[in-house]
Amino acid sequence: ASGFGMGDDEAAWAAGLNVDVMAMVRAAAAALPWLQQARAAGRAASILHIASISGYRPSTRSPAYAAVKAAMIHYTGSQAAMLARQGIRVNCIAPGSIEFDGGVWDQRKQAGDPVYARTLASIPFGRMGTPEEIAEVALVLASPHARWMTGQTLAVDGGQLLGV
Repeated sequence: ASGFGMGDDEAAWAAGLNVDVMAMVRAAAAALPWLQQARAAGRAASILHIASISGYRPSTRSPAYAAVKAAMIHYTGSQAAMLARQGIRVNCIAPGSIEFDGGVWDQRKQAGDPVYARTLASIPFGRMGTPEEIAEVALVLASPHARWMTGQTLAVDGGQLLGV
């Protein structure tokens, strides 16, 4: 399957690089003048990227997706280093499997796809995450509570990366 960044063909790579990596680069570049203006006025400024725990490990099911997410995680650190002297923080969240109505995991569950059951069984918390759980971490990372944090990627995955 070479849907959105899945598979290992030209279309999968192009989709992942354009929609994930280049969108991240373009959005940050577009926001930079406002972030610099905020810093000049003494206010906090930060960039927050959303990658995936897929970026932490190789994948035979979705190699392009995993590689693109790894690039996002790596660029987060590079971008943080480039912007640190300006006082602009850059961090990233790497969500695990997140389920919501109409989403990829909901579609797999409805279709009886065995990947859903295998993935669910791999999460120590015994359930998929919710968009709200990612949003809550995003609020902390974008807030003054994380003012001494930059260049970091946090896995928010209910223990999925633990592999237990």
